[in-house]
Amino acid sequence: MITIRIQYYALLREQAGRSRDTVSTLAVDAASLYDELRAAHHFTLAQSQLRVAIDGEFADWTTPLKDGAEVVFIPPVAGG
Repeated sequence: MITIRIQYYALLREQAGRSRDTVSTLAVDAASLYDELRAAHHFTLAQSQLRVAIDGEFADWTTPLKDGAEVVFIPPVAGG
């Protein structure tokens, strides 16, 4: 079990009801973490619609997570 800090933006923040979270998880990568969070918060965005950053760097969804990491899920940007 590892502890991950998460930041939510835009629609994900609205659906989670918060902008930050700290979770204990068995997720091994960003993809499995998002799957857990999507189920818990009923996120409507598919993984394919998001980018992920781990510890301040854009990352691949299969990048292994480490205890204490900060993960940011970045939804599409709207506006003009």
